[in-house]
Amino acid sequence: MAAPAYTEFEWQAESAGNGDSGEKLTRVFVELVKVLDGVKSICDLGCGNGHITGRLAAAGYQVTGVDASPSGIKIARRTYPTVEFVEAMIDRDLKSLGTFDLVVSSDVIEHLYRPSDLLEAATSLLKPRGQILLGTPYHGYLKNLALAATGKMDAHFSALHDGGHIKFFSVHTLSKLMMSHGFTDLSFAYYGRAPWLWKNMICHARSNHAANTHL
Repeated sequence: MAAPAYTEFEWQAESAGNGDSGEKLTRVFVELVKVLDGVKSICDLGCGNGHITGRLAAAGYQVTGVDASPSGIKIARRTYPTVEFVEAMIDRDLKSLGTFDLVVSSDVIEHLYRPSDLLEAATSLLKPRGQILLGTPYHGYLKNLALAATGKMDAHFSALHDGGHIKFFSVHTLSKLMMSHGFTDLSFAYYGRAPWLWKNMICHARSNHAANTHL
């Protein structure tokens, strides 16, 4: 999967408060979705305030956003009143939502004590040979070396506040996790900064499950 071309779009006027970087990352996700074949229905797992969900709906897809945050879902429903949003934990049975051609998830898996919860939920929501786009901050040897050399390691991996990121994935570790859950044909796109110092990586893959399975 090639990295997307960065083009300007006419977006909805309302702002969901994601900032310039969040908006740019959203554009990357939308562009990546647009080049995928056979995608009509999408589930946004960990949709937060619905920023990506709303943009995908505006692009003509049938989208359902899922998040555990009552305040996030409230903002999402107010900002995108025609889009379906569901308040639910991703480690719970989501069978009632049906199945989808694609699951997207941006900047969620790094917050989870058990990252497999997200991939198990995605598997249960996908149609046979369904697709996933999973984004998370990029970590690799050169980036970590640069953080150490510039004295920014402590700030980046800070343990002095509650919440935040608790998992730090490289291409290798994210690939290993996804393959262990039956995802195949992995490819990566990247966002932000210079090569090998990227802010985010987005993995595209297919489920190899022949039928929908609820784990």
